[in-house]
Amino acid sequence: MTKAQVEFSDYYNKTLCKIEIMKKLIYITLVIFSVTNVSGQELKKEHQKFIQTFIDNVKDDKKEEIAKIISYPLNRENPIPSIKNKAEFIKRYSEIFDAALKKEIISSKPAKDWSEVGWRGIMLNNGTIWFDTDGKLKTINYQSGYERELKDRLISGQKKNLHSSIASFKKPLYVLETSKFRIRIDDLGNENYRYASWAIKKPMSEKPDLIISNGKWSAEGSGGNSKFDFKKGAYLYECYIMVLGPSNSPPATLTIYQNEKEILSQNAKIVPR
Repeated sequence: MTKAQVEFSDYYNKTLCKIEIMKKLIYITLVIFSVTNVSGQELKKEHQKFIQTFIDNVKDDKKEEIAKIISYPLNRENPIPSIKNKAEFIKRYSEIFDAALKKEIISSKPAKDWSEVGWRGIMLNNGTIWFDTDGKLKTINYQSGYERELKDRLISGQKKNLHSSIASFKKPLYVLETSKFRIRIDDLGNENYRYASWAIKKPMSEKPDLIISNGKWSAEGSGGNSKFDFKKGAYLYECYIMVLGPSNSPPATLTIYQNEKEILSQNAKIVPR
């Protein structure tokens, strides 16, 4: 290869490198632009109106009025029981709406601090509270000091009633029941999940028939559905949690594979906390 050819080859490679860098920069810019647009849009006037009413009701502690706009059940962090109806919400109002949460809500401005995030609904700040676009409050991603202490007490109580082989965990997630099995899924920390199962008639105070650690969690789509995969030898135990789906969908399913071939599939219910 001549000197001129070498110089041209070097120039050509540098030019390609610059083009690739520009492509990556353009891609990153488009991603940032997309995320910015998805993160939230300014509220329409009709949405600002019911958000302002909610802010005013929180300011005046109008529990009864707030209770009317809740989409029940209002879930709390497991194992804290969900709030099932208006009467229960009014009774537990102060457990959730402490001074810090009320301050965040009362100091917020509908046009500035609340935003619409596509089909997900309307959120306060980074998602402390979520409404749907019909004005129903569907999620409160906030935990008061009272609820943190309550959660710790409930978890401690659960551990005392479980068999010693599974009494250690960071966070309880689900108890599922199929026609044949009772299944408990716990978070052991560091993205490690544990599967324990019993015959349906056995209590969880007995030693599980099967325990599998090192399970993996993954989101399924953007609707909140998820699944847990637990592997043991040639077997894969898949627990699917259904949040968004057809009206006749079960809350959860258990599917067992042997060497990637499905050998069992059962609908499951999620046992109330």
